[in-house]
Amino acid sequence: MGLGREMEKLIDRLPSFSPPSSSRRKFASSYRPIVMESYLKPLPFEMDALDPHMSKQTLEIHWGKHHRSYVDNLNKQIVGTELESMQLDELLKFGYNNANPTAYFNNAGQVWNHDFFGNSIKPEGGKQPSGEVLYLIKRDFGSFEAFVDEFKQAAAAQFGSGWAWLFAKKTDPLVEKNFAKLAIEKTHNAVNPLILGHIPLLTIDVWEHAYYLDFQNRRADYISTFIDELISWETVIARLARAKKFLNFYDVVVPLDQYEYL
Repeated sequence: MGLGREMEKLIDRLPSFSPPSSSRRKFASSYRPIVMESYLKPLPFEMDALDPHMSKQTLEIHWGKHHRSYVDNLNKQIVGTELESMQLDELLKFGYNNANPTAYFNNAGQVWNHDFFGNSIKPEGGKQPSGEVLYLIKRDFGSFEAFVDEFKQAAAAQFGSGWAWLFAKKTDPLVEKNFAKLAIEKTHNAVNPLILGHIPLLTIDVWEHAYYLDFQNRRADYISTFIDELISWETVIARLARAKKFLNFYDVVVPLDQYEYL
């Protein structure tokens, strides 16, 4: 009996906690869900490391001001709401709202897109990839040169502000003889392939703040410089490796000795 009373006293001292109701934030104690606060991720290189292809001044404005403002504005929009418990990619998909974007979507999208872009470039980058990325590019576009032409066209043809992407997408294996392939598309404002159900591998930012100080209105020159001098193909290779955990880029071959005949 004495042990029972001690246990009762111990239980009384424990903080109370009730399972959440239909609302994500209604808790019966001081416990809070994990809060997602976006932050300005550092660039993976020094601010002057991309000179002369992308200047320090461009990065100071692009990353230091534009990117920072998207982060700050997003945090202001979600603070104190159930959205705080979402990860950025989840927040992005939720905010797209079936092509009816919510108020915070543009800032969420721009934070995600700029984080992705910052890791898509590097000093002494560009040129041609190798290995499986090059193989899939040649398979799905015909040649590396054909890929470059299509990517340039997409980036140049994006009217106003936006992005051009290399991404992985599911296919119909009965039509295309494989289960996934690489593709290119352009998107406007903060939209990206992730919210359309695809897996992004590479992007170029064609908002003017990404290139105007260095190239003025010569977007085509900026695009060529991006491809020739800035792409981090190592990052694309790593992203493809992750994509392969979700997509099969090749035919499925079943050995004959594993078929069962009736």
